[in-house]
Amino acid sequence: MIDADGNQAGVVAIDQALQMAKEAELDLVEVAAQAVPPVCRIIDFSKFKYDQEKKEKEARKKQKIVHLKEIKFHPFIEENDYQVKLHSLERFLKQGDKGKITMQFRGREMNYVSTGRKVLARLSQDIAPLGDVEKTPFMEGKMITMIIMPK
Repeated sequence: MIDADGNQAGVVAIDQALQMAKEAELDLVEVAAQAVPPVCRIIDFSKFKYDQEKKEKEARKKQKIVHLKEIKFHPFIEENDYQVKLHSLERFLKQGDKGKITMQFRGREMNYVSTGRKVLARLSQDIAPLGDVEKTPFMEGKMITMIIMPK
């Protein structure tokens, strides 16, 4: 048992520990139930709970939420459109977000899957300084999808 001052009181019977907590007008809290014998502490439980919630709130504040931003391409994309979408992807990666690249095929474009794969290969080379390919290009119906994560 640990008393109200933080000093170790040693192994104490439950009745005696409850009596000590009552004299100090504090609560007897079991801190480590798995230990043999279990460890208890005399503290103000409401203050302890408040401090714990405050620590959890601070930890949540420091977390970075990673979003997945999608950019859609077609196999016969013009150079200027390609550059615009490349710069958008670079901006997403610099912000710390992941990028989902979708190559869409419409109608007769399904005959040119190899052209779409070449565009994705070029894109992965162009974006290599800022990001790594997390999920390699894979075909889903009429789309090829690739996921890029920031370095």
